[in-house]
Amino acid sequence: MTVPISPPATADMVIPAAKRDYAPALLVPALMLAMLPLVGDFPTWVTLTIAGLAMGMMIFIMASGLTLVFGLMDVLNFGHGAFVAVGAFAATTVLIPMSGALQADSLLQNLGVLALAVTVAMASTALIGVAFERIIIKPVYGQHLKQILITMGGMIVAEQVINVIWGAEQIPLPLPASLRGAILLGDSAIEKYRLVAVVVGLVVFVAMLLILNRTKIGLLIRAGVENGEMVEAMGYRIRRLFVAVFAAGSALAGLGGVMWGLYKETLSASMGAEIMVMIFIVIIIGGLGSVAGCFIGALLMALVANYAGFLAPKVALVSNIILMIAILLWRPAGMYSNGR
Repeated sequence: MTVPISPPATADMVIPAAKRDYAPALLVPALMLAMLPLVGDFPTWVTLTIAGLAMGMMIFIMASGLTLVFGLMDVLNFGHGAFVAVGAFAATTVLIPMSGALQADSLLQNLGVLALAVTVAMASTALIGVAFERIIIKPVYGQHLKQILITMGGMIVAEQVINVIWGAEQIPLPLPASLRGAILLGDSAIEKYRLVAVVVGLVVFVAMLLILNRTKIGLLIRAGVENGEMVEAMGYRIRRLFVAVFAAGSALAGLGGVMWGLYKETLSASMGAEIMVMIFIVIIIGGLGSVAGCFIGALLMALVANYAGFLAPKVALVSNIILMIAILLWRPAGMYSNGR
């Protein structure tokens, strides 16, 4: 029997593009459209939808750092919430002393103070993240159970350190004067800060996709995950790249912490632990290590919570769990299980 031999590959042959899965991305617009007749009132639906998108963007920013660390480094960091809290409290070292400029009726001054506070928060959490990776994570690479236990211990310690430095009482964190209030779009009232959150979330999402898929650094990181020894043989320090990834993930948690603190307008040492439940639900339903899945999962979770809070307040208390069950029944490994 003669076995047919495939012709050798040539430079002119076109490699078929990978098949794209758009089904998860369609869930967000499908959910929004399905809720319109149930809500009934169009202005109310617009307000609920924008509020849900804004909340989802903030959750995505906080969860994206953990998604990045797990997807590229295979590290289960249950202490990620500590970076969220530390970032928010670090920002108060700028926001509280400069409260006069923050409450001035000047958009330029308000944004300048916020930019400085975000810079301080991201720089602080990035540096702490490097120390956290070196001291706590490095000895337990490849040991998931030990990672869970030791990082949870790190978060508990971080909470106590926050209490020592900033005190155990809640700290009020009012919004800047120019970001208070709402913009009227017809009969719909859209809060200014929620619009800012949507824009920042989109910028972070697009930047992450471009860096990971369109830059040399992203290529090296993804190649290092697949075959670190080969990349090391080419002269690149994968270890340094992975430390940079952990620092970037920690910095994103700090940014999310500042935005979440301004959204709630109060800070507490336990805020990181409280938000971790939502973060892990988002990562699980999105698919472990998938940036796109994390983004879609965060939007879905926030929108479902908002719509449920309006239509059936008692259901809203368990809406996150119901969503997670529904997604995992559909796709047991999450929406994007291959980490795309």
